Amino acid sequence: MKNGGYKVSIIGCGKVGMTAAYSLVHDGTINELLLVGRDKSKIVGEQLDLEHGLSFLHHVRIDSTEDYKDIKNSDVVIFTAGAAQKPGDTRLDLAQKNISIIDETIPKIVAHAPEAVILIVTNPVDILTYRAYQIAGLPKGRIFGSGTTLDTARFRFHLSEFLKLNPKSIHAYILGEHGDHSFPAISSATVGGQPLATLPGFSEDRAEKAYLAARNAAYKIIASKGATYYAIGAVVAHIVKKILTDAKSILPVSVPLHQYHDISGIALSVPCVVGRSGVERTLEIKLSWDEKQKLQTAANTLKRFL
Repeated sequence: MKNGGYKVSIIGCGKVGMTAAYSLVHDGTINELLLVGRDKSKIVGEQLDLEHGLSFLHHVRIDSTEDYKDIKNSDVVIFTAGAAQKPGDTRLDLAQKNISIIDETIPKIVAHAPEAVILIVTNPVDILTYRAYQIAGLPKGRIFGSGTTLDTARFRFHLSEFLKLNPKSIHAYILGEHGDHSFPAISSATVGGQPLATLPGFSEDRAEKAYLAARNAAYKIIASKGATYYAIGAVVAHIVKKILTDAKSILPVSVPLHQYHDISGIALSVPCVVGRSGVERTLEIKLSWDEKQKLQTAANTLKRFL
């Protein structure tokens, strides 16, 4: 914490970036928010719109800029810039276009905010996270992606519908790629210490339907309204709060892997301890043989794009 407060900078002020900003000013954890875009004249309105609600919120200093020098002293830098997924696109379709933006932007972030934790949100988040790690020269935990935190929230919601439980009480993860090569880690899922698979009302068919609803949610939302941003905005604010408060919370975020179930050289989502320095360690949870194969398939698929 610097000067008695926390500073967060958001690179990219599209729908995801601004919904994350909206969620952050409502959360009350940060003291300073910087919006960074290519053209300040196009984001000063976003700044004003947020500022006009501050009478009802915890006070946050909000600024906008097109100069990366202004991100100095940021505690967290959130990267949401890049091409967005369109109807019919997979997240992997965005890879080459957004890798070029990462190549241009990450060196500027490291140069002007060398102590910041960098959170990658732009898709394909796993590929971009690993690319950012490659070029930044920072410890792997200082750069990580939002990963399958949203997928996991979606999965728990759909499980809760048929289990008739609060989703916060369901400890079940979606792991692997934030995309079509994700998978539900059912073998390690629990509710109140009881294996999920032994709960009354549970069936493999119902769990698979819940997973498919979670996996395909983005496609359904994009087809309906063009983009997803409310839930991921809430996810970003949640992750940032866990960083800034040194919460040591376990989240399924995307981090470069080194001999994780024999996988290296790519970023994928696995359970991670998130605190003030970013991802502080990964937890190598038990996976079934089938789940290990799905994790390996995700790694092999994504490596082709790097």
